[in-house]
Amino acid sequence: MQKRYESLDALRGLAILGMVLSGSIAFGNVLPAWMYHAQVPPPNHIFHPELPGITWVDLVFPFFLFSMGAAIPLSFENKLKDQPWYNTAWLIAKRGLLLCFFAIFIDHVKDYMYGSENNMVYLFGILGFVLLHVLLVKWPFAINNKISVGLKLSSLIIAAIMLWQFHFKDGSGFKITRMDIIIVVLANMAVFASIIWIITKYNPIHRLLVLPVVMGIFLSNTNNISWQHELYNFTPINGLYSFYYLKYLFIVIPGTIAGEWLQAYSRETEKNNTSDKNKIILLALLLVSIIVVNLIGLFQRYLFVNLIGSIILIVVIVSINRKLNNVNNASNYFIQAGSYLLLLGLIFEAYEGGIKKDHSTYSYYFVTSGLAFLLLYAFIVLESKELLKVPINFLANIGKNPMVAYVSGSLLITPILHLSGLNYYFNLLNANAFSGFLKGIIYTGLVALITLFFVKKKYFWKT
Repeated sequence: MQKRYESLDALRGLAILGMVLSGSIAFGNVLPAWMYHAQVPPPNHIFHPELPGITWVDLVFPFFLFSMGAAIPLSFENKLKDQPWYNTAWLIAKRGLLLCFFAIFIDHVKDYMYGSENNMVYLFGILGFVLLHVLLVKWPFAINNKISVGLKLSSLIIAAIMLWQFHFKDGSGFKITRMDIIIVVLANMAVFASIIWIITKYNPIHRLLVLPVVMGIFLSNTNNISWQHELYNFTPINGLYSFYYLKYLFIVIPGTIAGEWLQAYSRETEKNNTSDKNKIILLALLLVSIIVVNLIGLFQRYLFVNLIGSIILIVVIVSINRKLNNVNNASNYFIQAGSYLLLLGLIFEAYEGGIKKDHSTYSYYFVTSGLAFLLLYAFIVLESKELLKVPINFLANIGKNPMVAYVSGSLLITPILHLSGLNYYFNLLNANAFSGFLKGIIYTGLVALITLFFVKKKYFWKT
């Protein structure tokens, strides 16, 4: 059985809950600008691509991408030994196709519900959740393979009929371009990053060499008659694949290396478990502090102060970690890689008009992947000494079932609120900053409870 790494699950769980929270707090002129995407500020939340800076909301997606990358070597390590290559190829293709269907289906269902004045259409949201459960669940009990395949095929057919029959408020019907862009990006990363990792499994340097190639095509996409321009704009299925999505390899590929180091660190800590717990807590606090410092510095544009503060914190972190671990310990790799990528991102900060999530900049990729390395290591050291066990286990359990967490709000909680009439009272919480934030906490808490229920019953959604 594949070993679970609570630290990686916790990072993924934190990211998915952050996504839910950021989408459920009060919008408008209620909460401060740092509670939203930096380029979509209050009160009107209109996209301003010229605004530099990032907020905590801008970290949740790259942290999820990073954790996806880290899971690739952990997932495929044993599969490559136990099955022929064509089975692995089918596994990768199937995962990409299921994620694309997932992206199309949930976006159509959400658009159909929210575009109607009839509350009864919210029943389709609940039905959609049930169909996805049957299609994606890994049954926790023995079930005849023919029955399992029959159930999944039936749910797929019913879902396809729903998509075909939906007619939206603007008069349109099914569109393959109507999709959840976050899931589409994840589908592309699941396919391309998995292939890249398998090819470069024994040589991470070759894996990193893919990134300058991707960067070169991006930077060369200025000449309309170049092959780079043709490759960049080639898309066999509009929206489901775009070379533009490959920019996130700058986050996912470093994540794959983190996954390999996580395995190495786990083996080392099994031999040595004598570290000072007080220093471990201090180290974890400093690793979190460097994230907070950069969020404040980059959002408020205290760029030089942020750079100096980051360097000082890195020096202190390295010093404490060396007292806790041997200089050649795998733990040092996380700090070295995270520090390097963070500082590289801060050096690139002025390029492309400052760091931005949208349209994403190279500074954004480097800074967020660097911070992801450091936060993952904070979870790793806390897990290894069984510190903060309750909150880490809580986040880890959410991270074990991220697809349930991603859709249970829009396809279960929101429909139930509308059908019960509670949505009116729930929206009264948009009145001020405190209640507007409380609204997000309540909504996110409900998502967490649903996800934990599925985890406890061992109903895991898998692609």
